[in-house]
Amino acid sequence: MVRRVAVVGAGSSGLACIKICVEEGLEPVCFESSDDIGGLWKFKESPEPERSGIYRSLVVNTSKEMMCYSDFPMPADYPNYMHNSQLLQYYRLYADHFDLLRYIHFQTTVKSVAQKPDFSLSGQWDIVTINKDGEEERNVFDAVMVCSGHYTHPSLPLSGFPGYETFSGRCFHSWEYKDADACRGKRVVVVGIGNSGGDIAVEISRSAKKTFLSTREGAWVIGRMSSNGLPLDMTATTRLNNMLTLLLPNTLVNWAAERALNYKYDHRLYGLKPKHRLMDRRPLINDDLPGRILQGALVMKTNLKGFKDSGVEFEDGRVEENIDAVVFCTGYNVKFPFLPSVLTDGPQGELTLYKTLFPPSLVRPTLAVMGLFRSKGPITPIVEMQARWVVKVFTGSSCLPPKEKMLEVIESERKRNMKSYPCPRTAALQVEYIPYLDFMAKEVGVRPNLLTLLLTDPVLWVRIFFGPCTPYQYRLTGPGQWAGARQVILTQWERLAQPFRNQSGTGEQAVCDFSLGACTWRNSCNGFCSV
Repeated sequence: MVRRVAVVGAGSSGLACIKICVEEGLEPVCFESSDDIGGLWKFKESPEPERSGIYRSLVVNTSKEMMCYSDFPMPADYPNYMHNSQLLQYYRLYADHFDLLRYIHFQTTVKSVAQKPDFSLSGQWDIVTINKDGEEERNVFDAVMVCSGHYTHPSLPLSGFPGYETFSGRCFHSWEYKDADACRGKRVVVVGIGNSGGDIAVEISRSAKKTFLSTREGAWVIGRMSSNGLPLDMTATTRLNNMLTLLLPNTLVNWAAERALNYKYDHRLYGLKPKHRLMDRRPLINDDLPGRILQGALVMKTNLKGFKDSGVEFEDGRVEENIDAVVFCTGYNVKFPFLPSVLTDGPQGELTLYKTLFPPSLVRPTLAVMGLFRSKGPITPIVEMQARWVVKVFTGSSCLPPKEKMLEVIESERKRNMKSYPCPRTAALQVEYIPYLDFMAKEVGVRPNLLTLLLTDPVLWVRIFFGPCTPYQYRLTGPGQWAGARQVILTQWERLAQPFRNQSGTGEQAVCDFSLGACTWRNSCNGFCSV
């Protein structure tokens, strides 16, 4: 029987895993290599090897109601799109309220995770850690949840560009980027048009002499703001829209959505028009990029071809001289060096994971890799649901298919995703937001029954079907049910409006037990309830 669970990492994923393990009666032990929680969202002035890093100005791309934990809404006075420091504060409130810090061993690095000799019978793991004094410790665990993230090993493809050895400027990865101070008055090229590339290019363009953004394929650019100034994800990520996307022809959906985007700014005119259709891949979320192009502060360029002594050449043959710096926003290599090599059995030496979670090669499903996916929706609700399902598998409440069936599903999903993502590694990581959540919720026993809701609680049904698919929906029934779930769904638009009201907020968070009919907040309800 699974009892002791090793949780590797104390970021947003690790915190959720600790909490859910405790709720299921398990004994989590979390190993965090740094001295604090937050993982990716803990800003550091200087990059640290094999740890994730973010830039100072980073603001989240998903709104607070969509990206919170399912039984812990964010304080109502928080802005809808938060600065990274506010998101970290939210994680501190979460850890404090659920008393999670006592399960975390800080400044402890996991050196190796290996199957015990009797793994086929016990499913146990030998884990070697190194504490802050440099001492090795060995422990046996019944299960492992890997929450160390995949933004720790930057991909800097310099060898693929001729002339980089003699280039007089500086080349570095976005992992090292903190702010634009070092680029003031200089000529800078940013390579890559993902969300980081777009953000960094815009920020640098405000202080640099000239900024160029080099892209291989272009991108559909969408702002955080939807109609009436509402958060985009709260109006777009609905069960109704998900159903329409499945029922309507893909070409029609793409045509209508692309037409709406081009009506605001012509992607071809702005040098942004990608080769793929809008619905095929994740769009670039950026409020300012088109404006910076319109002002001439940011110039779009084709893919980088190579370096000259003091300049760079692009694939269209054009050359820009006197370039001072090139920032590569070229993603990360997915590495988990502490895991046994037997798990990296994919076609290109990558992890093969059923539903992006479970290695099918394991005789006993007692290890899961959390958060290793890509989705058009927020990450936190998915990881939390992953944890809820994983723990059910660990305890035997939910069973995985046979190995052959899991491999069949993995290959089928990979081939389907390769229609939009030609790279097999990238294709294997793609998940559809609501369908993936619903699949796991069904396994856990918490998927909302829309027909029952329509008949028994039509007011709530309307909010769930036509409104945003907020994570609270998965706390209405079943294991882990939260008495406050219905009320926070009914008041989610009130919390959205709260920061616009110019009222001083407390930034405090607590739990209101609606079943008692009395408010138990430490400070004020801030719009969370009506009792």
